[in-house]
Amino acid sequence: MQWIKTGAAVLNQTPMAWDSNKTHILDAIQAARDEGVSILCMPELCITGYGCEDAFHSPGVQRTALEMLLEIVPHTCDMVVSLGLPLQHGGALFNAVCLAVNGQLVGFVSKQNLAGEGIHYEPRWFKPWPDNTVSGIEIGQQVYPLGDLVFDCGGVRMGFEICEDAWTAARPGKDLSSQGVDIILNPSASHFAFGKHEIRRRLVLEGSRVFFVSYLYANLLGNEAGRAIYDGDAMIASSGKILAVGPRFSFADYYLVTAEVDIDATRMLRSRSGAFRSTVAGPEEGTVRVEFDFPRIEPTSGVSSPAAWETGPWLKEEEFGRAISLGLFDYLRKSRSHGFVLSLSGGADSSATAILIALMVQWGTRDLGVAGFIEKLSYMDLSSLSSAKALVENLLTCVYQSTRNSSQTTRRAARQVAEGLKARYLEFDVNPIVEDYVAVVSGALGRELTWEMDDIALQNIQARSRSPSVWMLANIQRSLLVSTSNRSEAAVGYATMDGDTSGGLSPIAGIDKAFLRHWLRWMEQHGPEDLGPVPVLAAVNKQDPTAELRPPDTGQTDETDLMPYDVLDAIERAAIRDKLTPLEVFRLMSAHRPEIARRQLAEWIDRFFRLWCRNQWKRERYAPSFHVDDENLDPKTWCRFPILSGGFEHELAELWSHVDEA
Repeated sequence: MQWIKTGAAVLNQTPMAWDSNKTHILDAIQAARDEGVSILCMPELCITGYGCEDAFHSPGVQRTALEMLLEIVPHTCDMVVSLGLPLQHGGALFNAVCLAVNGQLVGFVSKQNLAGEGIHYEPRWFKPWPDNTVSGIEIGQQVYPLGDLVFDCGGVRMGFEICEDAWTAARPGKDLSSQGVDIILNPSASHFAFGKHEIRRRLVLEGSRVFFVSYLYANLLGNEAGRAIYDGDAMIASSGKILAVGPRFSFADYYLVTAEVDIDATRMLRSRSGAFRSTVAGPEEGTVRVEFDFPRIEPTSGVSSPAAWETGPWLKEEEFGRAISLGLFDYLRKSRSHGFVLSLSGGADSSATAILIALMVQWGTRDLGVAGFIEKLSYMDLSSLSSAKALVENLLTCVYQSTRNSSQTTRRAARQVAEGLKARYLEFDVNPIVEDYVAVVSGALGRELTWEMDDIALQNIQARSRSPSVWMLANIQRSLLVSTSNRSEAAVGYATMDGDTSGGLSPIAGIDKAFLRHWLRWMEQHGPEDLGPVPVLAAVNKQDPTAELRPPDTGQTDETDLMPYDVLDAIERAAIRDKLTPLEVFRLMSAHRPEIARRQLAEWIDRFFRLWCRNQWKRERYAPSFHVDDENLDPKTWCRFPILSGGFEHELAELWSHVDEA
């Protein structure tokens, strides 16, 4: 048996943060060396960062990436290491991986299948490498092989599937297997979405089984460039068995997963399989041979198990909290903000945002320790703090901003949530500001503004009057103002621009209101596996969501203004995610929700489509949000829709004709 110790390192990188990116890479290499790792896989485009976007086209970025590569390669002595970077060749830019062996650069493989769906725009910057093509590239007066390559390192054959390559029907792994490859490395930048880890796990597991190989998978970690969050998946599998998995959502700069793989065992299985067909014959143009002596080792590690929270019944709830809290931490420190300011209304959205910031501190300090957490925020003076509670108070300021239409119920709820989390709590009375604005406009128009004639304007001025003071507080504290809009409200424009949408980051704008309310109840009653419940949320969860912008005697609630949130979310998925027409949505919903009267359902569908079209301009102006599933409405990264359109008038007429005929 020939045992080789392998490693997969996840890295928390930042686009064009050359020095810190290089440091994380070198630290991971050294950690792997200390663990006795011989073959190390690191994430896709780890030198530049994955999210450079149009900066990839900068010749300066391409040059610097090569300079960094040449500085890193000498640190790979006694190891085989993959390093990702953009590579200019033949007038085109490629998403490439370099293989460094024993301190020497030996060749490059370029990605064959580019990710061009959802939040990924790789075809905008890169060209796909044609399969079965080999070329050469000159770097520093030396020509290195580039293309669809197999690397023979000391008799152990290796190849690459780069992220999206493994998600296609025609996986490169099939050809690599037929060439007798022993190990496939998959450097990835696969963004987090609910349930995606299990898909990756199947790709790795099945890749190792059907290709008769050991398979190393390394993903990015953290909030790399602002919107996408990477969970830091790291997996090693061999012959259809997972040997090692890493913890997801770590707050560390890097994390290393290791496992010993038996090369002879995979070769034996390949030779015994009647399904295997070899294509290796004679001299191999696409094979790069490198001398390398693998140390003789004995297997020591068993099969690692996933964290307890990943095997429990609350996976989506756990993933949501962990993903957003890690995204918030990286956004905070990479933007060099000095904390968060939050307009805390006492309702579900703002309370969820406050909870997520508190979770950021709790999980971050558990992962790094209080000192390690503070060290990552070294641009701030937090050295006197010694506990997670003290950090929450320092990093989160909550402000309840009342008008004459605010209730004692929401005021009490806001205070209880802030105090329960140990956040700083302030109250602003903005009603005099609202009255001043109303008086100015009334005087200019020469008439009194009334709820009968000016309902929307009188509601909006209250929300907008809250914005300047909370922005001022954020500026004074050099903090990040977070807005609290959710995806359901974004779909129908149920938000006041420059009011409750004010902020530099909108962390929950990618999640629907129905799930958010469910998550808050779960947080109140159960909570994360390692933290437990947050009972103070009872004051929030017992309320019906309301904007509190009309007089109290009107009994305003969100769902009376719009429709039940579960109905809204179902219509949104059918209309926007699945691209159904109003009539198709009606037929689908009628079958699944027969308890809703036909005309009432048609009215809600009509309302949704009209509000959706009317409010695209609002979605264009939302603060950046985090991506958590494949139902995102962010027009900059996922769901493009014209600001001006026909408004589905023809399609809505078709809907009503169908309803009236029945």
